[in-house]
Amino acid sequence: MAASAADLHATLDARLVEATRGIRLLDSVSWPASIELGFIAAWKAGRAKLPEVSYPRLDFGDTRAKLDAISAAADPAHPVGDYIRRTAESWRVATDLLEAMGTPSVTAHSAKLYGLPGDRVPGATLTNVDAARHFIAIADEYNSGAPLDEIETQIPAELLRIELKQRLDGFFGVDAIRVEVDPQLIAKAAAGATRIRLRSATTFSNYDRDQLLAHEAFVHSLTALNGREQPRLKSLARSSPRTTATQEGLAVFAELMSGSIDIARMKRISLRILGIDMAIQGADFIEVFRFFMDAGQGEIDSFTSAQRVFRGAPVGGGAAFTKDAVYLRGLLSVHTFFRWALKNQRMALCRNLFAGKLALHDVIALEPHFDDGYIAQPRYLPPWVQHAHGLAGMLAFSLFANRIRVDRVEADDLVLGL
Repeated sequence: MAASAADLHATLDARLVEATRGIRLLDSVSWPASIELGFIAAWKAGRAKLPEVSYPRLDFGDTRAKLDAISAAADPAHPVGDYIRRTAESWRVATDLLEAMGTPSVTAHSAKLYGLPGDRVPGATLTNVDAARHFIAIADEYNSGAPLDEIETQIPAELLRIELKQRLDGFFGVDAIRVEVDPQLIAKAAAGATRIRLRSATTFSNYDRDQLLAHEAFVHSLTALNGREQPRLKSLARSSPRTTATQEGLAVFAELMSGSIDIARMKRISLRILGIDMAIQGADFIEVFRFFMDAGQGEIDSFTSAQRVFRGAPVGGGAAFTKDAVYLRGLLSVHTFFRWALKNQRMALCRNLFAGKLALHDVIALEPHFDDGYIAQPRYLPPWVQHAHGLAGMLAFSLFANRIRVDRVEADDLVLGL
C-alpha cells in the first residue's frame, strides 16, 4: 500500500476509534437486575405486570457529524477505505437507535444493524424463522424420545471462576483476562476484551463452562486482544455493530467445532428468534415471557430471554431489539464460509478472521493487506483452529455429507453387511 494511503487510513481509523468511544450500545439498552427481581416476584404472586423501564435521553449529534466526516474522507474504492466507511456508517445507525430508545423506531434501526427474523438465510430460500423452527422441532423430537443419559453437573459461579481463570491464564498469559462474579449481571455470562463476568446467583453445567471458553473467551475476548495488537487499524479491537453477525456466528460455530454446543443451546437460540418475531407482530413482554415458559424454560431464563427481545424497545408489543436474529444466520454464514474456503484452497482466510473484530466481507476484501503486512496476522488462535488438519478433515466431511438427503434415507439403507 502506498505510504500516503496507509497514513490516511490509519489517521481516519484513529479518528473513528475516538469518535465512537462513548457509544455503549448493549450497555445502554440493558435493564438493571432489579427489574427482573420485581417481575419474577410479581409473577409468582399472580400479579404480573409489564416491566417499567426508563432510558436516558441521549444526543449523539456531534458524534454523527464526526462519523459523517470520516465517511466522506474515506475512499470507498479502496478496501481499507471501504472498511472504514462501512464501519462508520454502522456506528451512525447505532447512534440513531440509542436516541430512539423506548420508542417503536428502535425496530427499524435495529433491523439495519442486525436484520429481522423474516430475512432470508444466505444461500437458501428459507428465513431465520424457518431455521429456528427446524432446530426447535429437532430438539423437541430428541427430548420426546429416549435421549442419551448424561451426568448432570452444577458448578457454582465462584468455582467456575477459578476454573476459567486457570484455563485462560494458561492460554493467554497470567491476568490477561480477568474472570469476575457479578451480582448485577442479568445474562449468565458476558465477555469483553480483558474481562469475563459470571452471574453470581446461578450455577453452570459442563456445557455452560465449555461454551464460555469456546464462545466468549476463544472468540470474543481472543479477537479483541488480537485487534489490540494491530499496528494501524485499532478499530479492529472493538466490535462495531456491522460485525455482530459474523462475530456471534463465529462464536457459535466455535461451540460446534469444539463439541461444546448442545441441543438445548440450539433451541434457546432459535426460540429467541421466534420471540423477536412475536414482539414485532404485537406480543407484549408478558406474552413473550409466557412463550419461553411454555417452551420449557424456567422463570429466570424466560425473563432473560424476553428481556433480550425488548432491550431498548417498548414492552407493550409491536417493537423489538433484533440482535438475537443474527445467531443462526451468522452460524450458517460462517459455516458456509469455512467450507467455501476449504473447497477453494483459501484456508488462510479462516485464520485472518481472528485478527480482530471483522465481518466476513472484510476478510475477503482486505486479504491483500494481510499479505502485505498492513494488517497483522492474529497472535492468538482458538485451539480448534490451531489443529488445522483436524479442522480440514471436519470441513471435508461436512462438504460431502451435505450432499446426502436424509429425508430420502430409509432404515434399510443404513444396514451394513449381510
